[in-house]
This record gives sequence, structure tokens and C-alpha cells, in this order.
Amino acid sequence: MMGNPIKHSKSPLIHKEFAHLSDQDITYSAMLVPEDGFVDAVAAFFAEGGKGLNVTVPFKQQAYELADELSDRAQRAGAVNTLICLTDGRIRGDNTDGVGMMRDIANNHDGRVTNKRVLVVGAGGAVRGVLAPLLQENPASVVVVNRTLEKAQVLADQFTDMGRIEACSFEDLAGDPFDWIINGTSASLSGDVPPLPECVIGEYSRCYDMMYSADATSFNLWAQNLGAAATYDGLGMLVEQAAESFRLWRGLMPPTGQVIASLKG
Repeated sequence: MMGNPIKHSKSPLIHKEFAHLSDQDITYSAMLVPEDGFVDAVAAFFAEGGKGLNVTVPFKQQAYELADELSDRAQRAGAVNTLICLTDGRIRGDNTDGVGMMRDIANNHDGRVTNKRVLVVGAGGAVRGVLAPLLQENPASVVVVNRTLEKAQVLADQFTDMGRIEACSFEDLAGDPFDWIINGTSASLSGDVPPLPECVIGEYSRCYDMMYSADATSFNLWAQNLGAAATYDGLGMLVEQAAESFRLWRGLMPPTGQVIASLKG
């Protein structure tokens, strides 16, 4: 795995557990890469026999640009978090973030977004990476809300062929509560909460923060205080997106439930 910073990444531990549980022999480590050295680091990794590579901030866009071919979901996301060395030596780029989130919702939380009203908060790379898998589940509607309305509108326009999706500003949010609210901002990392009006939360609302921490995130605490039906953080998404990368490299899906439980401690 390559990133900067990388010190606190849980990915090496996750993949070590995957290998153990699925009886696979792999070596997976975190590599701190200078911000101007990503392309050279990738070339050296594959030249030395590397078969697969995860990519995290700030290199997902560079990974997208250097891949020889891209999966459909990587093209939609405009970013790559998984590189695969093909048999002919070319490098394929994929993005497993969105499918990781949707599998976490469905498999670990018994949740469904089909025919549900979904509010997605933020319009950055994290949101771009999950919109296609989200829309593939056929929600009744998706609203993307962002401080800068223009950014949300760009995303809505890019994904409008996949389903009912629209952009909105925080000031214009009104009406009935949403069934699902997905926080794709990094506000929780600094203990903040996006400026959402209380009306978006109802007694049946489920809230999902793509960030995670040892304790409840600030977004989830806010939702709990307003009576949301359930709140979830992004730890399961982290494990599920890693499992999809593992599948792409090894041709089998590792078990995830035990790994999630061990990380929660």
C-alpha cells in the first residue's frame, strides 16, 4: 500500500488476517511515498515482482492516470485505489471504495437503499467513488448536498444517466426526513459536523459516516441525539473495500466479519 501519510494504516493488518483466514501466502506492507515520487515507486514495485497495490491519499488521481486500463467503476470515480498487474504486464486500475461501502451496508448492517431516499453529504473524491455503486442499487432518489452547490451539481450531472440524482445546498434542504444519510466529508476527523438541518433526520433514518474512530464519530453522535434509527461508521467499509481488492488480486473473496470484529476489539 502506498500513501502519504501511511503510518496509522490498518490495511497491512487487515490483509494479514485475510491471508490467514483464506490460507493465502502474501506479503502486504505500507509504503510511505514522497508526494513527488509516486510514479517511480509504482514502477519499482511492479518491476520487482509486485502483483497488486493499494493506493491511498494523496495518490488516487495519479494512480488513475498511470493505469494502462481502467474498470468501469474506476472510470466513474475518476480515481483508483487498487492496481493489478495483468498477465501481459499491463497495469489495471480499479476503485473498490463504493462496493466496499455498499457491501458493508447490506452484509454487516442488514441495510438496503433500494427504493429509499438517500442524502449524500459532500462532493469530494470520497463521494465520487461511491455514487456509482450506490445508484446501481436503485434508490428512489439521491440528493448530493455540499457547501459549494456547483461542485454537487457537477457530480449530479455526471451520474444522472444512472438514476435519479440531484444537487442541493445546505440552505435549501427541507421536506421529509431521508431514509439514509451518508456523510462523505472528513468533518468527523476534526470533530465537526456538516451544517445539516435537523429536519433531515427522522425516526427511521439510518446514518452512515464514511470516517471511523474508536468512539462514535461527531456526525453519528449528532444523528443519535436527533433520534436516528441507527448509525454506522466506515470501519466495515474499510474492511470490505480491502476484501474486494484481495479478490481482484487472488481470485477469491476473504471472510470479512471476523476481521471487522477483531478491529473493533
